[in-house]
Amino acid sequence: MTAEEIKQTMVQKLKSIAPDTEPEKLQPDENIRQSLGIDSFDYLQFIVALDEQFGIQTPEKITGRFRPYRS
Repeated sequence: MTAEEIKQTMVQKLKSIAPDTEPEKLQPDENIRQSLGIDSFDYLQFIVALDEQFGIQTPEKITGRFRPYRS
């Protein structure tokens, strides 16, 4: 999977959880929750959706540090 495909997957997952947001406008170092104004439950749903999509398990201690796609 390319970096662009990962970015698009993240945007798609965020849009499905918070349809009134514009995740495609996020900058690489922005805080996803703060920038999109999503609550902790929506953010957790986003992390779980990514884990399922990519077949990974994100350690709980780093979930708050997720940033939008870095190059």
